[in-house]
Amino acid sequence: MWVCSKLWRVRTAARQWWGLLPASGCHGPAASSYSASAEPARVRALVYGHHGDPAKVVELKNLELAAVGGSDVRVKMLAAPINPSDINMIQGNYGLLPELPAVGGNEGVAQVVAVGSSVTGLKPGDWVIPANAGLGTWRTEAVFSEEALIQVPSDIPLQSAATLGVNPCTAYRMLTDFEQLQPGDSVIQNASNSGVGQAVIQIAAALGLRTINVVRDRPDIQKLSDRLKSLGAEHVITEEELRRPEMKNFFKDMPQPRLALNCVGGKSSTELLRQLARGGTMVTYGGMAKQPVIASVAMPRPWRGVCTLKRCLKFLPSEPSMSFLCLQSLLIFKDLKLRGFWLSQWKKDHSPDQFKELILTLCDLIRRGQLTAPACSQVPLQDYQSALEASMKPFMSSKQILTM
Repeated sequence: MWVCSKLWRVRTAARQWWGLLPASGCHGPAASSYSASAEPARVRALVYGHHGDPAKVVELKNLELAAVGGSDVRVKMLAAPINPSDINMIQGNYGLLPELPAVGGNEGVAQVVAVGSSVTGLKPGDWVIPANAGLGTWRTEAVFSEEALIQVPSDIPLQSAATLGVNPCTAYRMLTDFEQLQPGDSVIQNASNSGVGQAVIQIAAALGLRTINVVRDRPDIQKLSDRLKSLGAEHVITEEELRRPEMKNFFKDMPQPRLALNCVGGKSSTELLRQLARGGTMVTYGGMAKQPVIASVAMPRPWRGVCTLKRCLKFLPSEPSMSFLCLQSLLIFKDLKLRGFWLSQWKKDHSPDQFKELILTLCDLIRRGQLTAPACSQVPLQDYQSALEASMKPFMSSKQILTM
């Protein structure tokens, strides 16, 4: 099954460009009374004018900050991570693309500096995160509307607040929305070292769920395994180990998973499907391998009755039709379900209050020590080039966080 997404292009630059003016341009409308000076301030922002390689198209520019209107909030950005979705957006390969030029970054934490006269829910000193993707967080300061921000408690670690709004939210929703799992049930996932993967491990442990975590083999595999187990992972196995015949004995001591979380696609997703219990669900939320998740009820005639995983995988992706063999039996005889998840769509389908409730639930886990930020490397904004390059390297175990 080829999963295709229609690109949604933001019709106005307000979401990312809001609050910034060209340094030599005219000023915005006069501000209503608010708790700081209305004089435009110079700010720095990472801007891209066209899509392409982030290391080549992103530039650090000096811009002017727009005046604060009655319903606006002026914020100072504290920290903002570089996520895969940020990279994809700059490359032009994402489901939501802002009009250009745009400020990079979809996630981060900021502190309120000033508020307009009509703002009632925020005050200077509050910590806030973006309510939706596309706001543009890679900048030192900005002016946003009050509705574009969500307050978060300032008693949680800065890195946790900066990385709260995307990966942990995705992990929590996937663990709770697709299968009615009970304590003791198991979940299997690939890309287990990703930001979402680490959040899945911790949230699952907090819910009493057992996790099977698949990662790519690498020179420091034991170090990675130990780190993931310190977060609560019960099992850490490589993609190669998952394909071995011995996996059939793996579930003698634990229940087969009813939920699989796929961020890779291709052969890896086929393997996840094989491990699911009858009636289970595989949720796809990413495609790191850039290979399709293929499912069909068609069986090529010459291969009838000869369905082996080795033969099935041999033809991915060069002969996808041959892989129908294994998957057709999985879908029909095991009644498996294939679903997709995108946090931006979830937000469209739910109210802002429901998203705020989700954020507060995750903050409670953070306070209890059950959810920590992924391993991070803090990088000053001016060193953005090295941070972008590091974020795109394979086997990168540390998330790059820009500090302002």
